[in-house]
Amino acid sequence: MQNKNRASDNRSAPRIIVMGSFVTDLMGRAAHIPVDGETVKGTFFKSGPGGKGGNQAVAAARAGGNVAMITKLGRDAFGDMALENFINEGIHAEYVLRSDEYATGAALIMVSEKTGQNSIIVIPGACGQLGEDEVRGAIRALSPASVLVLQLETNFEAIAVSLKMGKELGMEILMNPAPAHEIPEEYYSMIDYLTPNETEASTLSGVPVVSVEDARRAALALQAKGARNIIITLGEKGALILDSAGEFKHVPSFKVDAVDTTGAGDAFNGAFALALAEGKDIYGATVFANAAAALSVTRIGTAPAMAHREEIDEFLRARKVSV
Repeated sequence: MQNKNRASDNRSAPRIIVMGSFVTDLMGRAAHIPVDGETVKGTFFKSGPGGKGGNQAVAAARAGGNVAMITKLGRDAFGDMALENFINEGIHAEYVLRSDEYATGAALIMVSEKTGQNSIIVIPGACGQLGEDEVRGAIRALSPASVLVLQLETNFEAIAVSLKMGKELGMEILMNPAPAHEIPEEYYSMIDYLTPNETEASTLSGVPVVSVEDARRAALALQAKGARNIIITLGEKGALILDSAGEFKHVPSFKVDAVDTTGAGDAFNGAFALALAEGKDIYGATVFANAAAALSVTRIGTAPAMAHREEIDEFLRARKVSV
């Protein structure tokens, strides 16, 4: 049963559909991330909205997009919080569905105060139970759209239907293959933009990615599988683009003082989707997304750390970068 609540429309903005996960983030910070068998006394705890799909939807909406979210929540306090958050962020929530059987998903996040790095366990819960007919109907009802954004944090049946529907309806498909998981070969040709990080690129390509040169080899392997454009995000080393014409371009990162890298990839993908929907080329979209990701890591949290459009524009102006 669909939700009747609806975010306020911004008809002049691009239209982006995000089909993916919502989980509640339960984040603890400590001097370091515990090793096997170790208990560490933490210094800070925070809970809030998360999940790769939800985070990317917030990132795209804050960057200026007209965004619709497709996911599934439990009928519980975490689900109520999620729905309220989507509406408050101006995200269309008609197809944020509710499950009577499964609880809202959760992510257990440990963050090192020394490095800002994190370790995460994700329990998908209700969003891992999206039905094929539910997703098919939602995408058809929400179309036309410029960009369909997907990740690998929900059940693959829902992802496969989304890929097929997106191509059928003429959308550009942005696939963030996170968390790292194999994608059946037949689906690569449906992906217009594939955005793995080093770990995900290594898993999907079979090429261990440590350096930019490794990323070049991995990108070629992924493009050979059928994806049109590959953007491998490399953290402090920036991002490597392999476009549909076979041209490489390395985009440097922006230097900032990172306090929490947890949502950086989601910030990148949400902003990248918005930039594509606005008509930016792959290089301009990557620079814009790098700026959004850089801003996000200077703040604690995931969805709450996403940058607003005026912040991204000012960040780029201050560095005399135009996109």
